[in-house]
Amino acid sequence: SFEAKRRTAQAEEGIAKLRSEVDTLIVIPNDRLLSISDRAITFLDAFKSADQVLLSGVQGITDLITTPGLINLDFADVKSVMQGAGSALMGIGSARGEGRAIRAAESAISSPLLEASIDGARGVLLSIAGGSDLGLFEINEAAELVAKAAHIDANIIFGAVIDDVLGDEVRVTVIAAGFDGGEPTRMVTPTPVVEEEIIDDHQESTDVEVDLAAGLEESPAPLSSRRKIIFEESSDDLDVPDFLK
Repeated sequence: SFEAKRRTAQAEEGIAKLRSEVDTLIVIPNDRLLSISDRAITFLDAFKSADQVLLSGVQGITDLITTPGLINLDFADVKSVMQGAGSALMGIGSARGEGRAIRAAESAISSPLLEASIDGARGVLLSIAGGSDLGLFEINEAAELVAKAAHIDANIIFGAVIDDVLGDEVRVTVIAAGFDGGEPTRMVTPTPVVEEEIIDDHQESTDVEVDLAAGLEESPAPLSSRRKIIFEESSDDLDVPDFLK
């Protein structure tokens, strides 16, 4: 590599740290630029080709989410494939004429710049777009090509878009992940735990009895008051003493 060992080691260390913080990661080694370019290519143009791969990946995701289709894909589908899945491959392929669907699929899954390939992917999002003349067998051929390249137990989510603006062009978008041992995961919402307060009935009743007893001891009624009340209530019932008659 033209970047030498030290910078390569720093890049690999950065990738390793980043991998633990993100759900999916797209890596484009600079050495791949040498394998796809001719000797006349400029430094800037070489890096623009890498930027184009990233652009295609982001565009593929946004198109899947925002473009209505005959069979729709949405953000939940994208999340189910990419969440916690490790390395990712995102590609868009297009073709016209004979065998257009299968050639578009081959182009989508075989970017020479990407570090990862679709081989063994455990999660795949596949969207096929074409005009009203898009054939059933064309779709089947493209889908079979992608399915054979992925893991035998891969979760493949399929979508289709009919758009006459494309004319005779067929466009295949593939988002694949889970090549390096990572596997798509689902978010699990924790069940809230309700804490119940246990009341000791015996202890509570004992406390009440003690409080009542304390209240009686602290504020006893005066004896004279009790006598006065008794006298007033029964004064009408007293007989006149004999010596006053």
